[in-house]
Amino acid sequence: MDARLNLFGSPLAGKLVKHLVAAGQVLADSTVPGTTLELVKLRASQINGCGFCTDMHIKDALAAGETQQRLNLVAAWREATVFTEAERAALELTEEGTRIADAAGGVPDHVWDNAAKHYDEEELLALVTGIALINTFNRMNVMVRMPAGAYQPGMTAP
Repeated sequence: MDARLNLFGSPLAGKLVKHLVAAGQVLADSTVPGTTLELVKLRASQINGCGFCTDMHIKDALAAGETQQRLNLVAAWREATVFTEAERAALELTEEGTRIADAAGGVPDHVWDNAAKHYDEEELLALVTGIALINTFNRMNVMVRMPAGAYQPGMTAP
């Protein structure tokens, strides 16, 4: 399968992605654990059917020391016992924020309140922004049919 557009060869895409990646770098400096941010990116990518980002975030998480077992269970996190309560709250927020069009009124209060038990305001802002960013990347990649499988960790580093 070939992509509809060459996002890696386009000067415009390069400029846009550079700014999105820079925003993601700010999140990496937050106090939200990097493993949690990778789980969030993976879960949103699974929901959105973004093969490129699913491949990327599995490989990046493995390279950062995440276990294969936890990555295998992200799609079934509600039934899995390998995630902390804070990670579970972040994954629930990710699902609700990614499926925002499915819920009249957006993210339910109980989901937000549960996340707020585990994360302070700055961390919640980092999670919300991270969820929004990965959804942006997912939508771009799904629309252009970016093929999955060839990503190597660090390949898209600024």
